[in-house]
Amino acid sequence: MASFIINGGYPLAGEVSISGAKNAALPILAASLMASGEQHIYDVPHLLDIQVMLEILNSIGVKTEHQNHHVSLDTTSLSSTTIPEHLMGKMRSSIFLIGPLLAKFGQVTLSRPGGCAIGERPIDLHLSGLRALGASISEDSGFIYCEAKQLQGGRIHLRYPSVGATENIMMAASLAKGTTRIINAAREPEISDLQRYLNQMGARISGAGTDTIYIEGVPKLSPTAYKVIPDRIITGTLLLAAAITRGEIALANVIPEHNEALLANMEACGIEIRTYRDIMTLKVNKPLKALDFIETDPYPGFPTDLQSLMMAFTATVEGTTVIKEKVFEGRFKHVDELNRMGSRITIDLNRAFVRGVPKLSGARVEAPDLRAGAALVLAGLYATDTTIVSGVHHIDRGYEHLEGMLQGIGARIKRIHDE
Repeated sequence: MASFIINGGYPLAGEVSISGAKNAALPILAASLMASGEQHIYDVPHLLDIQVMLEILNSIGVKTEHQNHHVSLDTTSLSSTTIPEHLMGKMRSSIFLIGPLLAKFGQVTLSRPGGCAIGERPIDLHLSGLRALGASISEDSGFIYCEAKQLQGGRIHLRYPSVGATENIMMAASLAKGTTRIINAAREPEISDLQRYLNQMGARISGAGTDTIYIEGVPKLSPTAYKVIPDRIITGTLLLAAAITRGEIALANVIPEHNEALLANMEACGIEIRTYRDIMTLKVNKPLKALDFIETDPYPGFPTDLQSLMMAFTATVEGTTVIKEKVFEGRFKHVDELNRMGSRITIDLNRAFVRGVPKLSGARVEAPDLRAGAALVLAGLYATDTTIVSGVHHIDRGYEHLEGMLQGIGARIKRIHDE
């Protein structure tokens, strides 16, 4: 176990190149099982969630190597379609394996996935989508058993645009017989990235990035080499870190349109942001003003993964901002910790009323989950005195050496290992 010690009050300044997106890499690694042979995935971050996914692949016979953000996989020795229970319990994204294994091998056995406790994230949309493709699915004693001799394409209407369910159905339908149409599909950039990867393997998919995706099943997929898109949540995290410290930053390897909702809100606060191709710069050179209202929504709305970080920032801006969380009901667990540092935030059901204060004070706080932990780090960068953030293992799930990234642009932060 580890903690961050942060001495705040120093504006951040410098340049950072954004790494590949964890939320794009995980389904791509799962989809690699659908082709037999050696594959190469580039710009894959070294994160706990990635490590768990590779451990799962190793456990079922896949040979993997992860060096310098390059993952090589050899699936020719894949020998099992049963996912070990102890690994399923470590990570929510382990559910991505159900579609590829079912499509390729006709069966898969797994338990319900674990992960951050940020609210209910049932997998029923994944299972109902696979059933619509002809899978037989049963549950017994906590295990899920799936079988399908040959998946059949079909029309699938998602009652909610779930990212994971959209991706799982896309992968399974790639090897199904006939055409599948996913209606009310999620539109996140990571889904478009998965489409590009699958199509490079020989799949026939169109429509990713819209609410209707078409998949024409093919008999087989072939190994390929692929580079993962930049991480829009890390991009947003660094933009908000510079903003909360009233600093100046330049980011390379970004896709600006992936962060349109965040950029619009930050510019409305008075922050200067400029983009040029894959470069983005941010500067705070005048007093900032509070936003009236922000609400999270599926993409292209404001991302729930940046809600807690945006809250930490607005807690330092004069005026009152109302933040409505519409995606996960458990995403306000950081509020008590921020208030421990001197913020003035009150909660009413799924709304947070954030009254900006002129300063925050360092305190001992605990990260309850991945993004909430990052929000507490940002608050510590702004606060006077010293902040200690425990529960860093949550943060490590989504940020590769966050302290090193921040140190490189002037943050006074270090990691200590708890006794």
